[in-house]
Amino acid sequence: MESKKTSKKVVTAKDKQLENHTVDYTDKPMTTRQGLKVNDTNNSLKAGPRGATLLEDFLLREKIHNFDHERIPERIVHARGSGAHGYFELYESIEEYSKAGIFTDTSRKTPVFARFSTVAGSKGSTDLARDVRGFAVKFYTDEGTWDLVGNNMPIFFIQDAMKFPDLIHSVKPEPHQEIPQAASAHDTFYDFVSLTPETLHNHIWVMSDRAIPRSLRMMEGFGIHTFRLINKEGKAHFVKFHWKPKLGVHSVTWDEAVKISGADSDFHRRDLWNAIEAGNYPEWELGLQIVPEEDEHKYDFDLLDPTKLIPEEMVPVKIVGKMVLNQNPENFFAETEQVAFMPGSIVPGIDFTNDPLLQGRLFSYRDTQLSRLGSHNFHQIPINKPVGEARNNQRDGHMQTEIPKGRTAYFPNSISAGCPYLSTVAEGGFESYQERIDAKKIRTRSASFNDHYSQPALFYRSLSNWEKEHVMSAYSFELGKCEFKHIKERMLYLIGQIDTDLADKVAANLGMKVPSTIQEPVNQAIGADANVEEQQPSKKKIYLDKSPKLSQANTNFDLIETRQIAVLVADGFHMKDFKTMADALKQKGAVIKLIAPHGGSVTCDEGMEHKVDAAIMTTESVLFDALFIPGGKKSVDALVSKFIKFINETYKHCKAIAVTNEGKQVLDKSEIEDFENDAALFINGTPDDFIGAIAKHRNWDRREKAEKIPA
Repeated sequence: MESKKTSKKVVTAKDKQLENHTVDYTDKPMTTRQGLKVNDTNNSLKAGPRGATLLEDFLLREKIHNFDHERIPERIVHARGSGAHGYFELYESIEEYSKAGIFTDTSRKTPVFARFSTVAGSKGSTDLARDVRGFAVKFYTDEGTWDLVGNNMPIFFIQDAMKFPDLIHSVKPEPHQEIPQAASAHDTFYDFVSLTPETLHNHIWVMSDRAIPRSLRMMEGFGIHTFRLINKEGKAHFVKFHWKPKLGVHSVTWDEAVKISGADSDFHRRDLWNAIEAGNYPEWELGLQIVPEEDEHKYDFDLLDPTKLIPEEMVPVKIVGKMVLNQNPENFFAETEQVAFMPGSIVPGIDFTNDPLLQGRLFSYRDTQLSRLGSHNFHQIPINKPVGEARNNQRDGHMQTEIPKGRTAYFPNSISAGCPYLSTVAEGGFESYQERIDAKKIRTRSASFNDHYSQPALFYRSLSNWEKEHVMSAYSFELGKCEFKHIKERMLYLIGQIDTDLADKVAANLGMKVPSTIQEPVNQAIGADANVEEQQPSKKKIYLDKSPKLSQANTNFDLIETRQIAVLVADGFHMKDFKTMADALKQKGAVIKLIAPHGGSVTCDEGMEHKVDAAIMTTESVLFDALFIPGGKKSVDALVSKFIKFINETYKHCKAIAVTNEGKQVLDKSEIEDFENDAALFINGTPDDFIGAIAKHRNWDRREKAEKIPA
């Protein structure tokens, strides 16, 4: 009898590795820690689909409580941060919208402390990770402390706080190997994103240049959620908060970010500190998007959905005041590390909405501080103390630093004459907005939250061509790091729902095709008993062709204040050339840095010694915004052999370059070929021309030629 040959699957080392790190939960239901079977771990318990989250939701509290206490003492998210003190001042009263003193009293200078951070990385990670940036501001107002806790992107990944532990678990280093640090380019993150299409809007922002800012001083901030403003008559308006930086919104390229991480992983922290120390105080204007309550359902998106923004073309941003940061912390740990932000810290005139992500954060942030700072008395730490005296009947506990006096610690009482007494609303007492609630207690999500494609598509359509190229490259890089084919296919399908051309380009870079369909449901972020069809993403809508405000191509290009200008010099550089250019740059607020073949000092052609700021072996072109090479034959001869890589990279990253006289000889030795048709390359040009090119941040028209530069 003829024997039959059987095919045998070849098991590779990679197969075994993946198998070893897979837990078999086949046919086993999810349970709580007490063994209770769970039918929904994606939606918090609400008073109706768009109602407030209920305190009785023990599933939400167990999940988030465990998440909040997973690590000590480092923050679970936003661990790496930089902070500064400053003040906020109001331009004009908006008492028709809010009774908050910070929005009605123009004579005030309200003290603030701001903290900026990355989200995913640990305290020791690089500043230049591709990531969302935290943007949190603590206002020490006369009526109490108000914390505006947001990010540099106006939306968030998820719609319900119940999903926050899942999001962060997916983006953190994979648990079996603790890799990668401060990076989203790995399978667990894209597995989650591809099964949770509500993440697509925030995700495409992270794939854009917004995720790698040039400076913390050059990024926007957003409150993310829709809040309420309440006036003296008790009338409410919806509001979204915006921070607009004075210096405009600027970023670095991914190639620069990678190199900066190696050359100076503290780049953003150092930049903020040095700017304040030099008296170049960062400024942001506070803007409000105000929507009457009667217009709550006016739009094609839900105002309570934290994955949606309100395009500024629909509701303009009203600028009401500015924040100036003018003092660095005295001690990083005592202030920047111990500062405790909580969205639940508000003042009369500001109130919450039923945004289900915000509702969960109101619980989560306070719970987290108990774990991280070790005591419910964290408000007694100096950086967290309100400007007014705290008076209540709360006593004792771990790390109590105050000495409460008196016999009574209860209310009501007669021994202490009923004090501390309760303030009436007229006396500034806080009163929650009286919103009518008449709904079933339910664990679900409103169908109005199901549009996951329209706004990421609007964002992408609004970008300039160079921004779109960067988004495509980011998707290609990140997905190229994933190992599982089915995850990449799901992501390509979803990207195709945003923009087919974008998906095709990413697929080509991956050596794949965009699938026309996917077998499993797109949206798994639903409960076990939910109607699958009802919870699938709705069809893409086009309610605006473009929103120009979303593009960094339309930011402020008027200023070069604090821009770092590298000046390449050696002994014998031409003092007259240098002084003419340096004086003009300094007058506009730029910072001049002398880069030489060695440390110490160099002597110009007039015999004067000049201190060197950095030797070529200790710095990189990516740390600077523009490049100037003054003439002087002796100087140029010394530069030619050591600075070609520096020059090539500056050109490759589309930055402004100016040379005078013999300085052109250094360019001649570089890989730059076209000197004549470049709007940001100047040979014996005027300082004004150079300054104008620096203000434009980059000459993106150069990018096709720049790609050929081997740097």
